[in-house]
Amino acid sequence: MTRPDAPQVGRKRKVVALLVETSNEYARGLLRGIIGYVREHRPWSTYLAEQARGDEPPAWLDRWRGDGIIARIENERIAAVVTGTGLPVVDVSAANLVPGVPWVETADEAIAAAALDHLYERGFRQLAFVGDERFNWSVWRRDRFVARAAERGLAVAVAHASVTARAGAEWTAEVVRLGDWLGGLPKPVGVMACYDLMGRQVLEACRHAGLAVPDDVAVIGVDDDELICELSDPPLSSVAPDAHRTGYEAAALLDRMMNGERVEAAGLFVPPLGVAARASSDALAIDDPEVSNAVRYIREHACDGIDVTDVVARVPLSRRVLESRFKKLVGRSPHEEIDRVQMNRAQELLRGTDLSLVKVAEKVGFPHAEYLSVVFKKRVGMTPREYRKRHRGR
Repeated sequence: MTRPDAPQVGRKRKVVALLVETSNEYARGLLRGIIGYVREHRPWSTYLAEQARGDEPPAWLDRWRGDGIIARIENERIAAVVTGTGLPVVDVSAANLVPGVPWVETADEAIAAAALDHLYERGFRQLAFVGDERFNWSVWRRDRFVARAAERGLAVAVAHASVTARAGAEWTAEVVRLGDWLGGLPKPVGVMACYDLMGRQVLEACRHAGLAVPDDVAVIGVDDDELICELSDPPLSSVAPDAHRTGYEAAALLDRMMNGERVEAAGLFVPPLGVAARASSDALAIDDPEVSNAVRYIREHACDGIDVTDVVARVPLSRRVLESRFKKLVGRSPHEEIDRVQMNRAQELLRGTDLSLVKVAEKVGFPHAEYLSVVFKKRVGMTPREYRKRHRGR
C-alpha cells in the first residue's frame, strides 16, 4: 500500500487512490471488483483511505502525486478536491455531482424491475415503496418501481422516511409513523424499501403495528448486505447489485484514462445479479389454493428435474385447467415457471461458486451440461461460460 504523499519518481506502476468506504457490503463489493481488475490486467499501487461514506476529503489529497482516483463523490467538498487534483477520476456514486466525470453505478431501473417482479410473482397486487428522497438512487428506484407497476395496471403507495440508528424518542416516532402508514394500506401488500437499512426499519414498523410479515406485508430491500438482512426479523429479502462488476468496470475506465484514452463523461449502469429471497417475502398472495400449491411445489422441486406432469399430480385439476389458471394468475405457464426457477438457480451457482458446468447442471435438474448450455443461452442470451466471466471477471 503506497503512502499517499510519497514521492513517485522513477516508478512504473500506476498509483491510484481509492476513496471508497469499507463500512457497507456494497462498497466492499466495489473494492473487490477493483482488485479483480488489477489482478487480471496490470498491477497498480493503491491507497485506500480510511473513511466513512460522505466524510470530508482526506487532508493529503490536495498534495497527492498519483495517477488516478476512483471515488464515491458523495458531497460537494469531495467533488471540489477530487476534481481539483487534475487527475483522471471515475465516480462510483449515484450522486453524480461532477457532470464532467465518468461514473459507474447500479442500474436502478433493473433493480426496481427485479423487486417488482419478485413481489408480482408471489401474487402481490397491492404495492408500496418506502424511500429516502434525499438520495438520487432512492428517487430513481421509486420512479422506476412506480412506472413498472403502472405498466401492469397497478398503483403504488409511496412513503418517505429516514433511517435512524438512535434509540429513544426519535427512533420510536419514526417506527410508529411508518407502522401507522403501513397499517392503513390494503392487505396483503408487497413493499419495496430503497435499501436494506430502510427494509429493516420497515420490518420494525410492522412489528410495532402488529402486522404479520410476510402474510400481511412482504418486504424486499436492496444491496443484499448479508449482516443486515440476516439480523432482520424475519430475515430480509433483497435485490443483489453486481457491485463486483461495477468496481471492475470503474477500474477498466480509469485504466483507459490513465493511458491517455479519451473517455466519454457519461454513466455506465450495471444490472443487478438478481434477488436473494429470504423469509420477509416468503409468501404467496394468490387467492387460488390449487395454483398456490402448484407454484410452491415448483419452487421447492424445480431443480429436482420435475416436469409439468409431476406438478399436475400434486393438484386436483386437469392439466388444461391448471395451465389456464396458472398462466392467468402467475403470468407464465407451469413449464415456463420450472424453467425460470432452474435458470435463476443456475445463475446463482455460476456467480457464486466454482462448480463445473457438469455439477451446475446436476444441481439444477438437467441430465446433461450440454442441454443446460442450450437452454441457458436461449433464456439468458449467453452461454454459461460467458455469464460466469461477465459476472465474476474471469
